[in-house]
Amino acid sequence: MRTSARAELVTKLRRNQTRGVSLPQRGKLVGDTVRARRRCGQWWVVAIALVGLGRAVNGQNATGGKENLPDAPSTLISQSGAAESQSQVSPSDTNGKDAEGGTAVTPMRPCKDSDYTVYKMPLQGPPPCIPENPISPFVTSAHVEPLSSRQKGVLAIRDVLDPFNFITIAGYSAIAVAVDPDSAYGPGFKGFAKLSGYGLAEDVQGEFFQTYLISSLAHQDPRYHRMPTASFRRRLLHAIEHTYVSQHDDGTKMPNYATLLTYPISAELSNLYVPGIQTDGRSTVKRVAIGIATDPAGAIVAEFLPDVARRIHIRIVFAQQILNQVMAGAPGVD
Repeated sequence: MRTSARAELVTKLRRNQTRGVSLPQRGKLVGDTVRARRRCGQWWVVAIALVGLGRAVNGQNATGGKENLPDAPSTLISQSGAAESQSQVSPSDTNGKDAEGGTAVTPMRPCKDSDYTVYKMPLQGPPPCIPENPISPFVTSAHVEPLSSRQKGVLAIRDVLDPFNFITIAGYSAIAVAVDPDSAYGPGFKGFAKLSGYGLAEDVQGEFFQTYLISSLAHQDPRYHRMPTASFRRRLLHAIEHTYVSQHDDGTKMPNYATLLTYPISAELSNLYVPGIQTDGRSTVKRVAIGIATDPAGAIVAEFLPDVARRIHIRIVFAQQILNQVMAGAPGVD
């Protein structure tokens, strides 16, 4: 009973308040009430957003501006590689600073076999060093990249166009003509030019067959792989056996087809255009045998004296000596 009485009283009061108000005024009151509620709702949204933003800023300041989430695996690997490269720099490198006296400049060093891990991870980054150039007549690292057929052709062209290659041919031709002016090439500058020209032709055909064509067909690595950390005896035997045993493109052992086939092919081609050469079978076999017997000289120099091997093409020197030995007693050529 009390509840119903109170409800009737509230209803009467509302009627008395709105009894003297017209319909337009009632609509205006309702609109003002709705707009006031909307304004209050907007301000509440703004207030809640400001409070949330303030909490986020305070959280970043408390953690030093960094998130607690872990970095990506590639980022961690690059950071670890950079830390390892900095730890491997010698004290003398860390003492060097730039022109402004700022941070130290740490030049990259050539890669070693110890820089490569045994098992390569999918996200493993590059080693903190400079990898060895794969397009080279001889390499040192066991992790050097294999050569494609195109790269073998590039290597053959580089060997021919190497300035030290021309210096070796010209130097030997000058000495040979001065020592034996009565050879098939003749004396003076004319003999020097002939010997240099034929020597270059011999080198081009040798590089084409040995470094490019046969190596590409047999999938053979035409480079010599040095063993600088092995014993002297092991290195010497490795250099000698390279004439007969080489490496496949995948690193496995295989017969050195490129060397063993290039000498007889080159000898037969030389019979067609080299002046004054003995073209009979016995002389040809002699040239091939001497060439194969003296072939390890280049590998021995590359194994123990790599800097000398980059500047003196030993194979060209011995090739010229073989031709001169076989041409001994041959008639001169004008």
